[in-house]
Amino acid sequence: MSEVDRSVGPVTDRLFATQRQLEDFRFDAAVARVFPDMIRRSVPGYTTIIPMIEVITEQYAQPGSNCYDLGCSLGASTLAMRHGIAFDTCSLVGVDNSEAMVERCEHYIALDDHPLPVSLRCEDIQETELTNASVITLNFTLQFVPPEQRSSLLRKIATATLPGGALILSEKIRFDSEDEQAIQTRLHHEFKRANGYSDLEISQKRSAIEQVLIPETLDAHKQRLKDAGFDRVLVWYQCFNFVSMLAIKAD
Repeated sequence: MSEVDRSVGPVTDRLFATQRQLEDFRFDAAVARVFPDMIRRSVPGYTTIIPMIEVITEQYAQPGSNCYDLGCSLGASTLAMRHGIAFDTCSLVGVDNSEAMVERCEHYIALDDHPLPVSLRCEDIQETELTNASVITLNFTLQFVPPEQRSSLLRKIATATLPGGALILSEKIRFDSEDEQAIQTRLHHEFKRANGYSDLEISQKRSAIEQVLIPETLDAHKQRLKDAGFDRVLVWYQCFNFVSMLAIKAD
């Protein structure tokens, strides 16, 4: 029996509520247990992005193709994709390198009543074989890949994407202007306070994650996506310093 805590009921995120020795942020069993609450209260617009992934998937999924959720965590975007795929000839694959996340994801997939099978893989997304893809999602995942490895991953994704297919890329971004960066960071922190996080929690989470989550500018993301082989890149959603982009391969 795995040591991963299998309880899946709603749990409030209190991981950084008390002063403690900080280590780099990891997607371990403790994070997996509180992740739905953590991401809802930490990422502005997350509850809008997830249902819109279903809408976008419905527009771009092609019959007989593969769809991938890379960095699927507990499967929120995987399930959105599942409900957006109209063809029973499609294959849907969720990938995450955290065993704790994948084990919990399996439970959420099993609870969902959609008939399309979902294949879950516990592996590094950079090692995942991608082929014949019509929709690929990287929902707040690329930001955890070392910057020097992001171009090769996106080239691999673009190469695997069919003509007319799309990549949904959601990321925390930074801004060239120090003034805008300061304003957007302050607004993000106020969003967290409005959702019940204390100043200590905000500070400790920021310290734990700042060497792990490396944000880049919107222009850097757009240029890299075009260099990788996507023909059109557009922002379909932004709230403060969080954006979601759609990168499309030409027909």
